[in-house]
Amino acid sequence: MDLLAVLNLWNPAGVATIGGALVLAFALGIVHGITPDEHTWPITFSYAIGSYSSRRGLVAGLTFSAAFTVQRAIASELANLALAKVFVDTPWLDYAVYVAVGLAMALAARYLFRGEHWHLLSPAHHVEDGVPDVTMKPWMPAVHGFIAGWGIGAFALILYTVLAPAMPVWLGWAPGAAFGLGTTVVQAVAGGLFGAVARHLSLTEAQIRAVALVTAGRTLLWGGVAFVVAGVVGLAFPNLLSFHLVTPLHVHNLHNIGIAQVLVIFAVVVVGIGTLVRETRHAARRARSLSRAGEQDAAPSAEPGRTEQLDG
Repeated sequence: MDLLAVLNLWNPAGVATIGGALVLAFALGIVHGITPDEHTWPITFSYAIGSYSSRRGLVAGLTFSAAFTVQRAIASELANLALAKVFVDTPWLDYAVYVAVGLAMALAARYLFRGEHWHLLSPAHHVEDGVPDVTMKPWMPAVHGFIAGWGIGAFALILYTVLAPAMPVWLGWAPGAAFGLGTTVVQAVAGGLFGAVARHLSLTEAQIRAVALVTAGRTLLWGGVAFVVAGVVGLAFPNLLSFHLVTPLHVHNLHNIGIAQVLVIFAVVVVGIGTLVRETRHAARRARSLSRAGEQDAAPSAEPGRTEQLDG
């Protein structure tokens, strides 16, 4: 095994062995899962937090990553068959994937909050307005995972131009599968953690479910809108989204901060975590307010008895 090539996750050169290529692909998949990637984090966060439990969040992360792994294995085999040029020389492909992912996210939000509950996805409404009696369907993160996998970034370029072509034809799919499995490990853990956050909000079961679903719905809707807008702008005016801020971190997804990281920050941090914190605080305040109102309503009921006692 070419140890130096395996350790060089930033700019790997020719890998001498099949084992080295697979280890490198798996390691890159782990880094891909950890770093703020627009094709994984917003979707994993949405479905995991909407599952409002550690177990269901873990399942959501696994389902998404399993479909992502299948897609990467297929694309890896295609790259091995000398079709990598199609991916590399198609700069608009990533923006087209943005549009597809964004539409899928918005449709998922529409499914969760159909009918009279659609208004809950507006920041002007809160969870006490009622939430639909629905649950996340297992196929939803799977569909997202397969669509999102077609995005092209630094990790995909290494996979398709260095690792997959180095494999024999019958193993061309293996680097993509190894990369997907590395991402799966991280995303499954992240899904479980996101689900645990929703489950331990110090609220009632009904409040937890309401906060989790509203958080997931808003992240899917507004994150989806952001993805569609970015995709359309990128397809029409690609130079507008070519900006990037260079950092001293030689880690892909952290070295160049551009539209991908902006989408992650907006969808996960601004919309997702912002909604989670705001709705949790609002639900807690409302619970305290109802508790105080109940105590005040109960207090006068003791007065007549006391008056009768005094009169007697």
